Amino acid sequence: MKILVTGGAGYIGSHMVLELLARGDKVVVLDNLSTGFRSSIPNGVKLVVGDVGDEALVGQTLLAENIQAVIHFAGSIVVPDSVTDPLGYYFNNTVKSRSLIATCIKHGVKQFIFSSTAAVYGNPESVPVKEDALLAPISPYGSSKLMTETMLRDASFAHDFRYVALRYFNVAGADPKGRSGQSTARATHLIKVACEAALGKRNHLDIFGTDYPTPDGTCIRDYIHVADLARAHGEALTYLADGGESLVANCGYSHGYSVRDVIDSVKRISGVDFPVVEVPRRAGDPASLVANSACVRSVLGWKPELDDLDAIVAHAFAWEQHLLAHQAA
Repeated sequence: MKILVTGGAGYIGSHMVLELLARGDKVVVLDNLSTGFRSSIPNGVKLVVGDVGDEALVGQTLLAENIQAVIHFAGSIVVPDSVTDPLGYYFNNTVKSRSLIATCIKHGVKQFIFSSTAAVYGNPESVPVKEDALLAPISPYGSSKLMTETMLRDASFAHDFRYVALRYFNVAGADPKGRSGQSTARATHLIKVACEAALGKRNHLDIFGTDYPTPDGTCIRDYIHVADLARAHGEALTYLADGGESLVANCGYSHGYSVRDVIDSVKRISGVDFPVVEVPRRAGDPASLVANSACVRSVLGWKPELDDLDAIVAHAFAWEQHLLAHQAA
């Protein structure tokens, strides 16, 4: 198949490109390079520099490249930023996604995979959380993604158009072969931030809240390796190509780790006892968020291969070492 990957120069998108190439698919990347990196695009992959909200550019690309499916990663992802700039997030994540979906339908692209989020659940009443749980996001980021899910659902009813929306839990790690990783400046992902602290790129690590109703008082998250997540998208692509109906599915490992668990793992892998500072809670953070991943396993046939916190941390730490060496050079 020939696939358009929006945001394919970014963290998760670049891993998706690697997965698609390994599958033998042809790939075109659309990215405005606001947070992505041209260097993350493998040789031979066409990069179209532009915005998913540019309907003329997207339409031209779909037709010129004979695109059969779109995998949509482009968007803003920092929860606290969405609280301070809600309209910016609704514009970037919702309004532009509406334009992309409309352009796909207009030009006959019938298969669409959407990068959604566990933030649509807000503070779930029970964990692990299932796809049919109450959808009550507590941040504009979560709301912006839920709005896009709603648009996809309604568009699929009205048109010959099918989609898979994958609700990510906490994506972490880096390509095991060291070809890509989380390179974005000001990233807020805990594992990346902790690895930066271990390497001296930060003078300490903040724990945002120690009074949550969890065993050690810190937030619990379901950390999924980015390479396993990319494989889930590959399974979703096969599912749609085989005629599968539209689907929403969680992507996680169905068990979680606390902030302190992650810090312990990074200290263990790095061998560095970096300073940790306890600070007040951060806006928009639920106490515990863990996936029930039965659907993605049973319907898509997804089998994770890297479900190990120390392995996730080791790959993330190796990537941070790579970035540090590259900066030094």
